[in-house]
Amino acid sequence: MTAETNMPTEESKVILIYRSFISQWNKRNAPGMAGLFSKSGLYIGFDGSQLNGQKEIHDVFSDVFAHFPTAAYVSIVKTTALLNADSALLTAVVGMTPEGQTDIAPAANAIQCMMAVKENGEWRIASLQNTPAAFHGRPELSEQLSADLRHALHLGN
Repeated sequence: MTAETNMPTEESKVILIYRSFISQWNKRNAPGMAGLFSKSGLYIGFDGSQLNGQKEIHDVFSDVFAHFPTAAYVSIVKTTALLNADSALLTAVVGMTPEGQTDIAPAANAIQCMMAVKENGEWRIASLQNTPAAFHGRPELSEQLSADLRHALHLGN
């Protein structure tokens, strides 16, 4: 929010669309999640799978949410940057708490990169990519990320 107007900044709107994605995932709401993407949006999964467009994102996640107990995300936004008036980049770290568990599963920790674009005055996700946070050969980074995500989990992020 800007102090002068009490209006959300463009960066806060970009964060809001990302947080909405996390919320819709955690609710296992495929229509709500797909609706956050631009019509030609791209989702790249943790396993490298690519889903192209709102329809494919909707259809695949409707099936996934109906048949698999997907883990809930906990997230920490790391950076946001407006690239111009109609595009922005956000990075975040995420952990996943499997259904019925109270702790993250460190092997599922990931880095997320989201490109957002303004369409008809509204922010939409143009691309969201999950990359495993393996930190090969640097276990201290993995342990620190897990600690940060556990802290966020207990704060309710």
